[in-house]
Amino acid sequence: MSVRTSAATTASFAVPGAIVFALFFLLPLAVVLIEAMSDGGSAFSRVWNDPVFWNGLRGSILLGLAAPFFSLLIGVPVAITLARLSPRMRASLLIAISLPLTFSGLIVAYGFILLLGRAGFVTLLLARAGFDPAVVGGVIFSPIGLGLAYSYYLVPRVVLIVLPAVRNFDGVQLRAARSLGAGPLRILGDVLLPQILPSLVAAFCLTSAVAVGAYGTALALVGTQVNILPLILYSKISETGTDMPSAAVISIVLMAICALIIAIGEAIFNRVPMRR
Repeated sequence: MSVRTSAATTASFAVPGAIVFALFFLLPLAVVLIEAMSDGGSAFSRVWNDPVFWNGLRGSILLGLAAPFFSLLIGVPVAITLARLSPRMRASLLIAISLPLTFSGLIVAYGFILLLGRAGFVTLLLARAGFDPAVVGGVIFSPIGLGLAYSYYLVPRVVLIVLPAVRNFDGVQLRAARSLGAGPLRILGDVLLPQILPSLVAAFCLTSAVAVGAYGTALALVGTQVNILPLILYSKISETGTDMPSAAVISIVLMAICALIIAIGEAIFNRVPMRR
């Protein structure tokens, strides 16, 4: 027996969410827009004509591509492996995998400096094999290196998104493909990946948006040596600079980029056919 509720009752359930949305998104956005226009809108032209801003935009885009790439490269095999384990073992490993989400950016940055910095453990090992430690250790201080560092706490997000799709996948299809002579790579590329593609797209876009907007790890790892938009924004409001209108403009740009990434992910997600 189904019970129908009135439209007013149904709408009332959305009121708490609408209040939260207004207080924690619309109101802060309005304040930022007012600040960006506080000098008559000249902050927009200053940011537009600033080559540092464009370098930071390129660095943020590169970081937004490198971080999800590394995260998917590591997280998808981990999710596939976890799906094959017993529930108790899977739950225990998920707790361990989720631990990086509790670490601060300072801890992650310090760990990567000890590991991959110019005097890091891995760098010194590679130096014994003939690699230049200055070159190897400098990678971590580049946008690609930051993407690798970000993937440390983005991989758990990928695993948590992709794991349900892998667990719900019908293993009979894999066994059927194997019985027909398909190899492991063919099975992975033609059978498994196409059917979990929506989850892969969602994981890529989520981690990309997080990487573009995050700044804690980058600030602790490289300071302001790498041009990415969050660090440029920090420099605008730090002790060395107090250009609040320009900082507001960069905030709007960052928000627009993250919103665009999520929108693209949703559009692709809705257009990807769900194979049965």
